[in-house]
Amino acid sequence: MDGFGRRFAGSRILVTGAAGLIGRATAQRLTMEGADLIICDISERRLAAVKADLLAAAPGCTVGAAGRFGPIDGLVNLVGGLRGSKLYAHLAEIDEERWNGTFELNLKGIYRLVRAFGPQMHARGRGVIVNTASVAYDGDPDQPEYSAAKAAIVSLTRSFAKEFAPHVRVNCVAPGFVTDLPPAEIDAVFRQKYVDRALLGRAGQPAEIAAAIAFLASDDASFITGTTLPVAGGIWPSL
Repeated sequence: MDGFGRRFAGSRILVTGAAGLIGRATAQRLTMEGADLIICDISERRLAAVKADLLAAAPGCTVGAAGRFGPIDGLVNLVGGLRGSKLYAHLAEIDEERWNGTFELNLKGIYRLVRAFGPQMHARGRGVIVNTASVAYDGDPDQPEYSAAKAAIVSLTRSFAKEFAPHVRVNCVAPGFVTDLPPAEIDAVFRQKYVDRALLGRAGQPAEIAAAIAFLASDDASFITGTTLPVAGGIWPSL
């Protein structure tokens, strides 16, 4: 836990999806940099484990579960992904339930939370929002609904940045393939799609995405808004 600054001392930051791979690493990073953290996740059991780990690692930190709370200074939206056992499907295989579910999971949470806290931050004259997309936002024939949802997040980020300027900065990270598995255990399809395309020739680590999120949420990124930052080892998505 040594080696981190205190960029978020005195700041209250809400992190959604805090029990996921990137969410956990982000919660750890922000806590180590002095944030008062509010965390939420669909799994109460995993969330309780994250909270216990954070308090053990940084006994002086403040970590609370989402509920009734006052104004926040930062919002990190990490909820997203695909529901169901099948990750890949061509358009003909995607029924309306799957399509709607993917957009519900990836977009509705961002909409609801930014609607709840964006105007509040703007009225207070300060705040920061970091959303999460994926490098898949530039299109993937095996995950068209997921790619479309992530592209929508990129567009929403720009729209929110314009709406809440100049007081609230809104940015987005677009991770590549991120895992804590050893290289030999990486799924072959993910390796071909993301690892083999990456200039750095490897998968990303959760802490590397967390570091990018912490940067965008900090005053070190004070002149950056409406931007989507690929954190993907040298994959450059574009539309």
